[in-house]
Parts: sequence; structure tokens; C-alpha cells
Amino acid sequence: MTFEELLAYCLAKPAAWQDEPWEGDVVAKVGDKIFAFLGNGGSVGVKCGRDRDEADEWLARYPEDAHKMAYIGRSGWNTLDVGGAIPDEEILEAVDASYAAVVAKLPKRQRPAG
Repeated sequence: MTFEELLAYCLAKPAAWQDEPWEGDVVAKVGDKIFAFLGNGGSVGVKCGRDRDEADEWLARYPEDAHKMAYIGRSGWNTLDVGGAIPDEEILEAVDASYAAVVAKLPKRQRPAG
């Protein structure tokens, strides 16, 4: 999966939009919250669980290609390498789950209709 395909997948989500809050770091947001960090395109940072314990399941399954994110990893965020051992379908499912988790925490007025 290419960076462009992953970005297009993220932006196809209801009310998703692209931002670059830090130079060279592309993110996908819904409302005012990030649900995917796309950075340089070789990986994606997503919310992989409600807490660190749930997110650690990814690290156990894919020790070479899943990594705890700096700063926000304690809250269940991981970086998943694209093009490695993690199948593309699982990466897309992780994006879906991250999007759903972020939408669920948005104030009702910011949630996409549907």
C-alpha cells in the first residue's frame, strides 16, 4: 500500500480532512482531533486500544513492525509500519478502529452525521 492509497483511505472517512500541524507530518483528522499520523508515509500512527495493555497486543503480534508511539503511546497509540509483516487489511482495520475511537470521544456537535 502506498502513502497516497493510505491517505486516500483515511480521507474517505466521513468528515475526515488532511492537516499538517508540523512541517512534513501529514495527519488525518475528524473534527479537531487526529485519528491517523501519516508522517513520512512509511508508517501510520493510530489508536490501537483503549489503553496501553490493549495496544500492546499489536507489539506482541508484530514485534518488528508495531511500535509504541512517543508521547501518546501510554494512551494506546502505536505506529504500524506499512509494507512489512502487518497485512494491509489489518492496517486499514486499525485505521477504522482509530477513527471510530476518536469519533466516539468527540462532542456530539463535532461528530459526523450518520
